[in-house]
Amino acid sequence: MNEFPPCPQCNSLLTYEDANLYICPECAHEWPRHATVAEDEPPAAIRDAVGNELHDGDSVTVIKDLKVKGSSLVVKMGTKVKNIRLVTGDHDIDCRIDGIGAMQLKSQFVKKA
Repeated sequence: MNEFPPCPQCNSLLTYEDANLYICPECAHEWPRHATVAEDEPPAAIRDAVGNELHDGDSVTVIKDLKVKGSSLVVKMGTKVKNIRLVTGDHDIDCRIDGIGAMQLKSQFVKKA
């Protein structure tokens, strides 16, 4: 049957190859042939501002005052954040901060507590 990878957007198996691209006829998504990543490959380690490796459930301390986008709130330097969750993306930490609520932080602005 089809030897091409499924579409990363809609998981359709009807993908086909055109020059250097894979194309999905169902959702019209196109992606480069070399962009397919093995699922067995572990994600890169996420490190804090000092270089310590972070893990899910760790506690971290904010090292710089951070303005909360869309409000007048500020996360003050020294704020301790417990039970973080690591995610992929630009902001690689999901957490809940007392008095502010759910937030996403960049690992470069925290250090492991």
